[in-house]
Amino acid sequence: MNEEELLYALALQKAKNVGDTLAKKLIQHCGSPKSVWNSKIASLAKIYGIGNARLNNFQDSNLLKKAENELRYLRDNKIEIWYFTDENYPERLKHCIDGPLLLFKRGKSNLNNQKMISVVGTRNMTSYGREFVEQLMSDLKPFNPIIVSGFAYGVDICAHREALKNGMETIAVLAHGYEEMYPKIHSKYIPEVIENGAFLTDAWHDDELIRESFLKRNRIVAGISEATIVIESAESGGSLVTADIANSYNRDVLAVPGRSIDPFSKGCNDLIKMNKAALFSETKDLIEMLNWEELNSVPVVQKQLFVELENEEQLIYDYLLKQGKQLLDIIALECKFPIHKTSTLLFNMEMKGVVRPYPGKLYEAT
Repeated sequence: MNEEELLYALALQKAKNVGDTLAKKLIQHCGSPKSVWNSKIASLAKIYGIGNARLNNFQDSNLLKKAENELRYLRDNKIEIWYFTDENYPERLKHCIDGPLLLFKRGKSNLNNQKMISVVGTRNMTSYGREFVEQLMSDLKPFNPIIVSGFAYGVDICAHREALKNGMETIAVLAHGYEEMYPKIHSKYIPEVIENGAFLTDAWHDDELIRESFLKRNRIVAGISEATIVIESAESGGSLVTADIANSYNRDVLAVPGRSIDPFSKGCNDLIKMNKAALFSETKDLIEMLNWEELNSVPVVQKQLFVELENEEQLIYDYLLKQGKQLLDIIALECKFPIHKTSTLLFNMEMKGVVRPYPGKLYEAT
């Protein structure tokens, strides 16, 4: 994206009453951020589902000046800027309707790594939760996933530290811009995270930290990962919100059970009881759910010489022949099937020997 269009995208990101979902809808209709900005309100209001009320005074000329200052700050501080259609923009977030219009990254990680999980939980972590995180990170080391969390107290910072300790990359998603750090005590981990992972946010550098910022952060945490693990949670809290968001994105959610009388396990127990999360008692549960087993452990299926495919199976097979290896989520999206149905169809096709599974929910036509 050229500098001029990026400038308009930044302005659009901060436009009054225009959130990420509406901004992307306007851009897709008009063709570019600049075209949106230069269009007449009356013309934009005719787009289905928008109307005049949401567009009043959104083209504030002062926003372009502020966008110039923000762009200068990002360039001066060598912060990467990802537009929602860029190749480097996290693939999974592209399929989240409310994914950020722009993302700002500081660090070295490639956010399109297929093995990426979020680890979230209470700020008031117990020794039980700490021991579980430590064992989980040790068990995951051979699979080398990227560990994502929110850099907060408790489970978040424990997950980041243990990931680094075990030589894994970690992504810290911030609820604020790069001019501050919350909590400040975690500033000491910044150099190591930048060197062995990255910080990620959709906030401008001087945005104030408000309650709604944490909700925006949580959608990124859930959206960039293929699964979210809730370690400990009280009856309410941000980690349960992250789990709900992950469910809305059709991502796998796992929760660590605890004693029924333990207040810091009630949230996890409720997620499991209400079928909003799979029970997670050992790392094997995650490995099997995400199909991370080594390729040589996958059973060999004898391919039949003449295979009859159902119409829906044939549609998926033809798509994979054309596209090559693809993620389950992408196959479901492109073939217009629910994820659970796509998973069943792919399993049947695997048994027929016409598709081959790979770690990280990847599939290929044989």
